[in-house]
Amino acid sequence: MTHRLYYQDPYLRRFPARVVEALAWDGRPAVVLDRTAFYPTGGGQPHDTGRLAGVAVVDVLEREADGAVIHILSEPGTAGDEIEGEVDWDRRFDLMQQHTGQHLLSAAFVERLGANTVGFHLSDEYATIDLDRAPLSAEELAGVEDLTNQVIFENRPVDARFVPDEEVARLPLRKPVTHEGPVRIVHVEGFDHSACGGTHVRATGELGLVKIVRFERRGAETRVEFLCGWRALADYEAKNRLLMDLAREFTVGHWEVAELVHRLAGEAQDLRRELRTQRDALLDAEATALWHEAGALPQGGVRLVRADLPGRAPDDLKHLAQRLVAHPGTVALLAASAEPGQNGYLCFACSDDVSDDVDLHAGQLVRGAAEAAGGRGGGRPNLAQGGSPQGERLAEALDYAYAQVIDSLSTAGG
Repeated sequence: MTHRLYYQDPYLRRFPARVVEALAWDGRPAVVLDRTAFYPTGGGQPHDTGRLAGVAVVDVLEREADGAVIHILSEPGTAGDEIEGEVDWDRRFDLMQQHTGQHLLSAAFVERLGANTVGFHLSDEYATIDLDRAPLSAEELAGVEDLTNQVIFENRPVDARFVPDEEVARLPLRKPVTHEGPVRIVHVEGFDHSACGGTHVRATGELGLVKIVRFERRGAETRVEFLCGWRALADYEAKNRLLMDLAREFTVGHWEVAELVHRLAGEAQDLRRELRTQRDALLDAEATALWHEAGALPQGGVRLVRADLPGRAPDDLKHLAQRLVAHPGTVALLAASAEPGQNGYLCFACSDDVSDDVDLHAGQLVRGAAEAAGGRGGGRPNLAQGGSPQGERLAEALDYAYAQVIDSLSTAGG
């Protein structure tokens, strides 16, 4: 079994060691050392990275069979038995901050809300805890955050040690343990006792602060995302920079940005509403012009509106088709052709009296027309839409649909 130096000193960055085993792990070069400061993935905490004899350590894990720590290397190269290891300190300290912050937050949730942590995830980008209570309000979360930061600012000592069974039973553990034998307990003075094998800071002040940045309900649980230390500072810097940039761009104080955004959003909504009204009016006028330009067919006196409107949006075609078939005795065959290789669209419709008197189904008609142009379509008897990724072929689709309409009208009239 590997002697784990991080238990005694999580601040140890460099250490000498002896290679006791060289192996391949899932096809990658790896070594086992007699002693290591590298933390293997476990307990919700990711593994350390760093270097062994100048070769990058890209993963660290524990071998279940014997508890040995496996160091996965980027390439073979740990020549010789005696080597020097170096832990990536920035990564280690970041993970120590986040993990210790989780202990404080979890304890604060118990103290303030009686909410227990049932899950913990720590990655290189974010950290989350899952709580056995939902819903939680923003005000409740703010109270937990305040308590956590109060403990941080008090710079309480944090210690970790292996405790024998008889002493474990006397400790006020936040969560009971079932493990037999000595248990490693992380203790935040006057605030929390938890069984944990991870790496932690020596005093709460080293966290700087804890900030809850997001939360969501998940059934009977709540997931809380938080940032500690350097991560919290980086988040603040990014958000402050964004706020100040907006304030400068719009020539307002940073305290006025929220009000500005609300005002601009309201103005934009009004403009969108006005634009939609004007757009609908233009489409109504266009539909009226198309209807008057189309002549009545000799077959049953049906007015057939056939038009290719290049580049138009599907919603425009639908609006026009609906306005056209509001007139009795009308069939609308509309297309929006496009340049080669671009999407084109179809919208076919017929007024209620036509669909009742003639064997004409807009959904079937648009399906056949779209397929004739290498596309797909379908819909209801009175209104259907389709399209083709070969927008230049929609003339073929209109020809197909026109012939089908004429055939149906002729059959009905015969």
